[in-house]
Amino acid sequence: MITTSGLTKVYRSRGREVTALDGVDLHVREGEVYGVIGQSGAGKSSLIRCVNLLERPTSGTVTVAGQDLTALAGRGPRAGKELRQARSRIGMVFQHFNLLSSRTVQDNVELPLEILGVSGKERSRKALALLDLVGLADKAKSYPAQLSGGQKQRVGIARALAGDPKVLLSDEATSALDPETTRSILQLLRDLNQQLGLTVLLITHEMDVVKSVCDSAALMEKGRIVESGTVSELLATPGSELAAALFPLSGERTGAERTVVDVTFHGEAATRPVISQLSRTYNIDISILGAAIDTVGGLQIGRMRIELPGRYEDNVVPIGFLREQGLQIDVVGQEAVLVKEGAK
Repeated sequence: MITTSGLTKVYRSRGREVTALDGVDLHVREGEVYGVIGQSGAGKSSLIRCVNLLERPTSGTVTVAGQDLTALAGRGPRAGKELRQARSRIGMVFQHFNLLSSRTVQDNVELPLEILGVSGKERSRKALALLDLVGLADKAKSYPAQLSGGQKQRVGIARALAGDPKVLLSDEATSALDPETTRSILQLLRDLNQQLGLTVLLITHEMDVVKSVCDSAALMEKGRIVESGTVSELLATPGSELAAALFPLSGERTGAERTVVDVTFHGEAATRPVISQLSRTYNIDISILGAAIDTVGGLQIGRMRIELPGRYEDNVVPIGFLREQGLQIDVVGQEAVLVKEGAK
C-alpha cells in the first residue's frame, strides 16, 4: 500500500546541507498498522511528510495505493490536480491536533470536505457520522478549547477520515497525551484499521506504542532504516535491537564461571514450563536475572534473562535443549559467544 524506494531528503540552509533521509526503502502492506520508531533527529517526521509529499523528496520515489506520487509533483496543472486528489485519499493526524480554535468541532471535521467542494448538507451528515465513529457525537457544537487533549486528537482523527482515505498517517499522535489517553487513542486507531480496512503508518519514539498496536515496525537511525519486519519476525531475529528495546532485560553475571542467556518466548512456547523442564532434565540450578512479558498483536510474548552454572562450553547441550523448544536464544557476556547462538 505504501512503498518508498531510495527516498532521500536533503535540507539546504545558508550553504549547509543536512541529510534527513538517506536512501529509505519502506514497504507497508495493505491493511496493517506499521510503526516507524527512532530517537529525535532520526528522520521519522521527514519520512512521513515525504510520504504524502508535504515535503518534496530530493530523490527517490513514493508510491501509495499503486500511484507514484513523486511522478505527479511539479509537472504542471493537470499533474498538480491529480496529486491533490491522491493526497485526499491520505489522512494525516498531527501531534498537536492543528484544530482551528474559532470553529466548532463539527466545522473542523467539515473543513477538508469544504476544500473538496462537498455540499453543506452532505458535509454536515458526514462530519456527524465521523464524530460518532470516534465517540464524540455529543461534542459537535463544542469548541476545541472546551475539549481535553484526547478529545482534540479524536477530532483530528475524524477530520483525517473525512476524505475516505485508504491510508492514515500518524505523526507522534499520542506523544502529548497521558498514558491512559494514549491507550484509548491507540485502541481507536486499531479499531479504525479493522473496521475501515485502513492502512496505518505511525511515527513514534515510544516503544509501548509499537508493542500495543503495530503489526510491523522499522527502526530509524540517522536517516536510514536499520531494521524492519513484522513484530513477530523481529522478536525471532537474533540480536534484534527492536526486540531488545520492546522487551528490555537487565542483570549481570554473578561470576566468571557462569553463562548468561536471553530467552525469547512466543507462540505456544510462552505458556510452557520450559525453564523448569530444563532444570529437571539436566539437574542444574538456574537463576532468573530478569523477565518481561506482554501481549503483542494478540500473542503472548516474553523475554527472560537466565544464568546457568559453568562456562558456555559446559552449557552447549542445555542451550540446545532450549532451541529445540522453539525458543530464540541469545548468549551474552562471553567474548566470542557474543555471536548470537540463534544465528548458528
